Amino acid sequence: MDQIAIFNEFVRRKGLKNTNQRMTILEAFLGSKSHYSTEDLYSKLRKEHPKIGYATVHRTLKLFAECGIAIELDFGDGQARFEPLNVDQHHDHLVCTNCGLIIEFTEPQIEKLQEQIAAQHNFKIEKHRHELYGLCCDCSKQS
Repeated sequence: MDQIAIFNEFVRRKGLKNTNQRMTILEAFLGSKSHYSTEDLYSKLRKEHPKIGYATVHRTLKLFAECGIAIELDFGDGQARFEPLNVDQHHDHLVCTNCGLIIEFTEPQIEKLQEQIAAQHNFKIEKHRHELYGLCCDCSKQS
């Protein structure tokens, strides 16, 4: 089932209305590879959709996470971010602590090492998050 269908079914089961605003937010959210805060997505949407409110964007992002099509991330800066959840495309993050840049990466050696460590401890990994914090290239040049 695709993410739009998952969301539509979730909204129906919860007895909520699936409004045009929610669908506009969903399309913008799924159509980008950004790690959106409520403010980021609201700023993007309000240019073309001035009637969509900040609270609507925030509640809708929370619904995306609740129904499993998004994940809510906390990179330690006090601002929740959301990214579309695609179980077939696991990735990790490099997070710049100065400018907030988020770089996604995949590294098969890290994944293999995690599996080996889990096996050594007779541990079954169900999910994980790997985040590395530091300075991006531009910010490290400035220090």
